[in-house]
Amino acid sequence: MMKETAWNWIDTNRDEITEISDKIWEYAEYGLCEDKSSKLLAETLEKHGFKVKTGVATMPTAIIAEKGEGKPVIAVMGEYDALPNLSNKRVPHKEPLIEGGMGHGCGHNIHGTTALAAAIAAGKALEEHKLKGTIRFYGTPAEENFSGKRIMVNHGLFDDVDAALSHHPGSLNVATLASSNVISGCRFHFYGKSSHAAGNPEAGRSALDAVELMNVGVNYLREHIIPEARIHYVIEYGGGQPNVVPDYARSHYYIRAPEQDLLEPIKERVMKIAEGAAMMTETRLEADIGYGGYHKIPNRVLSEIVTANMRAVGEPQYTSEEYAFAAELAQSIELEDRETALRKNKVPDWEKYVDKDIVTTIFDAWNDGTTSPGSTDVADVSWITPTMEFNTACNINGAPGHSWQFTACSGTAVGHRSLIFAAKTMAGSVLDLLTNPDRVADAREEQLKRLRGKTYDKDPTVEAPLEKARELAKEYMGKH
Repeated sequence: MMKETAWNWIDTNRDEITEISDKIWEYAEYGLCEDKSSKLLAETLEKHGFKVKTGVATMPTAIIAEKGEGKPVIAVMGEYDALPNLSNKRVPHKEPLIEGGMGHGCGHNIHGTTALAAAIAAGKALEEHKLKGTIRFYGTPAEENFSGKRIMVNHGLFDDVDAALSHHPGSLNVATLASSNVISGCRFHFYGKSSHAAGNPEAGRSALDAVELMNVGVNYLREHIIPEARIHYVIEYGGGQPNVVPDYARSHYYIRAPEQDLLEPIKERVMKIAEGAAMMTETRLEADIGYGGYHKIPNRVLSEIVTANMRAVGEPQYTSEEYAFAAELAQSIELEDRETALRKNKVPDWEKYVDKDIVTTIFDAWNDGTTSPGSTDVADVSWITPTMEFNTACNINGAPGHSWQFTACSGTAVGHRSLIFAAKTMAGSVLDLLTNPDRVADAREEQLKRLRGKTYDKDPTVEAPLEKARELAKEYMGKH
């Protein structure tokens, strides 16, 4: 009965929910600068009776909102930052809304709105059925670049939470049990000396040469690191024009590995390569070792609760128009790439899904003991409290994350269908946790067992790099 209260509220308010998601999709804001998106979420929560705090943990766009009182405290987490260069119209072909602009190529407009709708819906049930406990919404900025949850964790904002739920749009419906890679993000600034590239090249010291030599060195390093690790980079700035020896250049690296102690030796070697590149080119290096994180601690108890709620809600039912949109969009990917994605992720009976543009099946989690190559700041939360981030099929089958295809899906009816399914699933799971203290205790016991005595090393002095974020936002969002 209490779940029906929550689910009926979502059905009744479907248009408002999808409109909020679409507005955040249109705002497409850079991490730590999600001013319009966070304002919309905070005002909506306040309108529905939540006590709202904004600007927490040194982040102006961070939100904590709650309804109810006492234990248990059940958290839902929502993200709303977009990605550079992934702007696209709501069409099944590549057509940027703004050339070079920001876009929700990871579906965070749906991510944040799912948590919002679930919190409000579960809150309505909490009031109507006079349930005990607290529902808490965390608006977590900058997942893609500065790891807002990591900052909130370091400030102790999850310490009293009994369980936390998150939803991430994907291409399958599953409450995954995979862990995630640890990540370290590093910017390397090289400073040289400018000169005329033709007239006085001997007088110059090229910062771009240093960046390129570092990249070459790192590419040779790849053979000598563990196969599960990942290193990727972009050159963010390489100079102005070819006839000037660049006196400044900058690269941005991500280094990933399954656990922190496996990451550190790789990071140290990358640093040595950067120092060597500076020495070879007689340039000066400034290394900006920024955000980092932990690997995710999966939780089977929470996975089972979420999966049961997925099944209670039922597989999403798409219209013929939505399937037609997905089919046209699917023409942008190779069937071989779809097959590779299914096989790589060891999807059970993957052969059955090769010809499916949208996968509606609800899977039992099959991937306990594996590590996803990606990284997320949800992992930091999982060290503090039992945590589950589940996926629903928002993107078409086989299309990559961080892609224009994902941006297109996130702003259309295909994404809306995933959003409503996820919001009902999350609301039902919140209510199960509020009313079943034994399951909450089981989830905590499992979390502690998986941690094997390890603890999170908090630093309450951590601050959000707001100046850097605003500078980058100006660069990336200047076209908007």
